[in-house]
Amino acid sequence: MDRDVIDISKVQLPNIPPRLIVLGVAAIAVILLAWNSFYQVQPEEVGVIRRLGQFVEPPSQPGLRFKLPFIDVVDKVPVQRQLKLEFGFRTQEAGIRTVYSPQAFVGESLMLTGDLNVAVVEWIIQYRVSDPELYLFRVRNVTDTFRDMTEAVVRAVVGDRTVTEVLTVGRQEIEVTVQERLQEMAIQYETGIAIDQVVLQDVNPPDPVKPSWDQVNQAQQQRDQLINQARGEYNRVIPRAEGEAQQAILQAEGYALDRVNRSQGDASRFKSLYEAYRRSPNVTRRRMYLETMAKVLPRMGSKLYIDKDAEGVLPILPLESLRGLTGNREGEQ
Repeated sequence: MDRDVIDISKVQLPNIPPRLIVLGVAAIAVILLAWNSFYQVQPEEVGVIRRLGQFVEPPSQPGLRFKLPFIDVVDKVPVQRQLKLEFGFRTQEAGIRTVYSPQAFVGESLMLTGDLNVAVVEWIIQYRVSDPELYLFRVRNVTDTFRDMTEAVVRAVVGDRTVTEVLTVGRQEIEVTVQERLQEMAIQYETGIAIDQVVLQDVNPPDPVKPSWDQVNQAQQQRDQLINQARGEYNRVIPRAEGEAQQAILQAEGYALDRVNRSQGDASRFKSLYEAYRRSPNVTRRRMYLETMAKVLPRMGSKLYIDKDAEGVLPILPLESLRGLTGNREGEQ
């Protein structure tokens, strides 16, 4: 074993020139310097430079950029990319058939409505970074803070509405209201975030009450159907009745106007006759008698006047009148 022991004092190191060592160290320093002097910014990003902890304006645009080595620190912020936060569910794999996490996030999705009912609300927030400086330096843990802000706003908006509005007709209004309030809060907190869209992904009653909720929906649909039928019948009958009533009113008004006009005409005629009679009574009386006889005598038919003292008068058979009477009877038969 003594033969295997190597005497270090007798080992001779290769004789490297000091100049070569200096050149090697210089080359390594240059490589490290170049490595820390340039950085790449992707097309959808901007580079935010912190020089000794202080923000340097303006942010770097996409491309190969230079920075002071070992002094500048670059944070890349995706200002052109649409970011997304999911509440009540998580997407494991996006694609043609999206795979969701089997874990239940009941603490996020279970909410109390304004009428003290419970609804399961799942939603998505799509946003962008509008101000990189505010996004990086104004709020600590900005993503977690923004997530808490979003959940608080959604719970407040849902809590102001009934469960029927949340599950049916009020979804679009809730989305718009949440987006407006959340944007105001993001500006107030100086998060540097712009809200693009709020989407209620899925809104349902809790699983234990779904059968009862379906029955309620069916009853409401039947109620709406009956209401629509009643309104249709109303629209069919009432306008017709109103039209008939208006027609009767117009006929009555026309009849009243006719009677009034006739009465006024008769009164004017009577007054005219009276004035004429007052001026010349005999003439007027004679004229009225003749006019009356002219109206009455044609209705009496043919008359034969015989002197009462006449004797031996042969009766004349009225053949013309008998012929007319016989013709009328044959026509009736």
